[in-house]
Amino acid sequence: MDFRPSPAQRLLVSTARDFLQHHCPIELVQRLVLDERGFDEALWRSMAELGWPGLLIPSALGGSGGSLVDVVLLVEEMGRACLPGPFVTSAVAATAVLLAAASKAQQKRLLPALAAGERIATLALVEESASFDPGAVALECDAPGRVTGRKLFVKDAHVADDLIVLVRGPGDLSLVLLPADRTGIVRLPLDTASGERLFEVTFDGVEVRADDLLGPAGRGRELLAPALRAGALARTAEMVGAAQRVLELAVEHAKTRVQGGRPIGGYQAIQHACADLVRDVDASRGLLYAAAWKVAEGDSAEADVAMAKAYASEACLRVARRGHQIFGAISYCEEHPLHLFHERIQAASLDFGDAGLQLETVARALGLA
Repeated sequence: MDFRPSPAQRLLVSTARDFLQHHCPIELVQRLVLDERGFDEALWRSMAELGWPGLLIPSALGGSGGSLVDVVLLVEEMGRACLPGPFVTSAVAATAVLLAAASKAQQKRLLPALAAGERIATLALVEESASFDPGAVALECDAPGRVTGRKLFVKDAHVADDLIVLVRGPGDLSLVLLPADRTGIVRLPLDTASGERLFEVTFDGVEVRADDLLGPAGRGRELLAPALRAGALARTAEMVGAAQRVLELAVEHAKTRVQGGRPIGGYQAIQHACADLVRDVDASRGLLYAAAWKVAEGDSAEADVAMAKAYASEACLRVARRGHQIFGAISYCEEHPLHLFHERIQAASLDFGDAGLQLETVARALGLA
């Protein structure tokens, strides 16, 4: 079997790398970290012109009809550039929910606009427990009915046109799609170390109509599963891309930083450190690609996705920390880009389930209590 990327996938990767090098230099990322919106709308429109927000959406609905492997390859390049914005939130996770749960009418209304980058959607899942385990959801709601309560750590809620909210109904969990500007919805920004835009979203007697329901009532857990897998793989790809860039920066520094009359890369301790970086990045990428391929082939691959996310969460953080050691004090300055990649890896490691939650999934797949 040939596991190499197809010609179309290689073209996607090379186009993405060239585009991001020219349109998303690290200086732009450093500015956007301090910007109120946290992403560049002109850059988002240019990405939409390339068809990226519609990569998972069928061509009949205005998308490209790509696979999850295509998404992983693209997001890896985004991680390497430390691209800010709602791509994973809207074009991957929210889109996966709509493909799995939305009615034909809902898909026809929303997916073409998402593919064109004209609308942005986000997921509102997490509550006080801060867990991505659907069983931790306590927010109660009937459809039709009203909902009062809050969701925490909702990513990119300030630019979202639609909120996909996981609620607990009379039977079990359900998914509802609410316009972000519906009366009673308030979005409050949260302080984050990573620079990502996270929000507390409060619902004060918000009306939930029967046609706001995504899929049958009580099947939210099942309908959300593909989005959690897609989101976990996308964030893993982001970690791998960021760690790859840390590796490149560290190796370049080791070749040019002179200490004791020769480049520090000539010292065995630095050579071993760089070898460790290669090991962690390559192993993370291998697990990621294997899991994405299985999902794209129709396998739920729950344990494979969890294993890839858990391993990369720890391995890519090791890469970032070891990168700081190779660079020394300069990498802790705000002017140096290394901290941006470190913070992005840290944030991605928690999104869609941290290493602990993922390892519990692996343990269940092995039959362990």
